[in-house]
Amino acid sequence: MTTLAQTDDNIIPRLEAAAEKVQRAHKAAATQIFGQDVVIERTLVTILSGGHALLIGVPGLAKTLLVDTLGKVLGLDAKRIQFTPDLMPSDIIGAEVLEDMPGKARSFRFIKGPIFTQLLMADEINRASPKTQSALLQAMQEHHVTVAGQRHDTPAPFHVLATQNPLEQEGTYPLPEAQLDRFLLQIDVTYPDLAAERRMLYSTTGTDERRVEAVLNAAELMHIQRLVRQIPVPDKVVEAILKLVRSARPGSGGNAETDKFVAWGPGPRASQALMLAVRAKALTDGRLAPSIDDVVALAEPVLKHRMALSFAARAEGLEISAIVGRLSQQLE
Repeated sequence: MTTLAQTDDNIIPRLEAAAEKVQRAHKAAATQIFGQDVVIERTLVTILSGGHALLIGVPGLAKTLLVDTLGKVLGLDAKRIQFTPDLMPSDIIGAEVLEDMPGKARSFRFIKGPIFTQLLMADEINRASPKTQSALLQAMQEHHVTVAGQRHDTPAPFHVLATQNPLEQEGTYPLPEAQLDRFLLQIDVTYPDLAAERRMLYSTTGTDERRVEAVLNAAELMHIQRLVRQIPVPDKVVEAILKLVRSARPGSGGNAETDKFVAWGPGPRASQALMLAVRAKALTDGRLAPSIDDVVALAEPVLKHRMALSFAARAEGLEISAIVGRLSQQLE
């Protein structure tokens, strides 16, 4: 185990300074997004971990506004793609066009698509066909795309915040498992409480212009992302992560309920996601090291989209969140 005493002597003041800026960013976003503190925190955890987030909720819960606000707060170049059934992969990645210049030989030139940005909002991602959804796969994992054999790197940092309507709604396509696994967290966006909705009504229906404070820029964000990876993780937290993820895999012999109710479970990428996410959560809370409580708090958003129910579970009306909740309770 690496302790704070064994790390760089200057890391503690740097972590404290970073935590102060992250908390300011959270407060700045909360002035625009009412009643969604947990959603804001988990989205920041995703970005600080260097990952991508899938925001799921019914229309009208400020998912689009959240992404737009965070782009401004974090000082990132942001673009938005509205996913529709007729959207093509070239509408996301870009395409080669044939240029015919006077006096020059005809040649192909690559015109970059909206994916070449620092913060990409994939709005209603499950409205597009699976072929178009898959156009994001390479960029999300490898931070570059290949067109006609040529590599084109995305800017740094590069994050995808995708919004998704509930699958029960008409005109939606389930995301393929390979793409779901690319999202660090699945963040469920629920209705705001009464007090938050009341404040929202007064704030958004008046004449006052609401401005967003830019707290960070791209360079500062990347510096904080590197700091997150330097935060030491106690051995007991590492063991809790391993125990939780491995107990969610059927056939491993670790949990009889998992063997019965889970068709397939999370792979090692889930363990990596939890390891990064608990570090980022500790930083957002102003702590210098993660705890088992962080593992429990982030178990559902990390594991939920990386598991599938068995027929027996569906027959009994069980949900993944309930199974993950029972597995995480064993860590407490």
